[in-house]
Amino acid sequence: MSFWYIETEIIYKTTVKEVYAQFILGTYNENDLDELSALVNKEKKYAIDNLLWSDTGYFPSVSFSIAYTEDAIVLKYYVKELHSRAIYTSANDPVYKDSCVELFIGFDDDSNYYNLEFNALGTALVGFGKDRNERKAIPDDKVGNIKSSGNINSTPDSTGFNSWELTLLIPFDVFIYHDIKSLKGTMSKANFFKCGDELPEPHFISWSNIDSPVPDFHLSQFFGTIKFV
Repeated sequence: MSFWYIETEIIYKTTVKEVYAQFILGTYNENDLDELSALVNKEKKYAIDNLLWSDTGYFPSVSFSIAYTEDAIVLKYYVKELHSRAIYTSANDPVYKDSCVELFIGFDDDSNYYNLEFNALGTALVGFGKDRNERKAIPDDKVGNIKSSGNINSTPDSTGFNSWELTLLIPFDVFIYHDIKSLKGTMSKANFFKCGDELPEPHFISWSNIDSPVPDFHLSQFFGTIKFV
């Protein structure tokens, strides 16, 4: 008697999240941040709403808008949280210990990516590599080319949360391992985060969900996509 064994292959389909970054005509510098902030306010807001590795359920409200110019990425974060802290003021300080928002982004088909991390003052930490253990710090002078404008409202609202916003102008020359002339029509892998390792309520929140039993933002297999249109 013959037996036939039929093996069924189960394919799990995952949906890759997408962000659309609109083009803003012109070139801008630190004197134009108020104008850029108003322009990016008109763009779609994307929620950073995957609460990860939480024992308390504490859940700040965070969203972002993104656009780009001829020579820079424009990014704005909108944050509401119980506790806000911003004590680090020098390039490549450990701002993830403060109230911190982050962009991890990779270009082309490179398996490496940049981590750009900012406290509420706009102090930036920027690195490059393929995972959390192999990061190269971007030189301070390049990190210093990132321009920021923020405000912190420390008066709590009816829910007890205070709020802050941060507008960032990130020139292409910060991405020193890539020769970026234009982003128009391109796609990048990316994820967006909120954290605060030394706040009274530490937390980890992502835009694109991360399936990991331990805290780790540096898992590029869970990145979504930015489409520069």
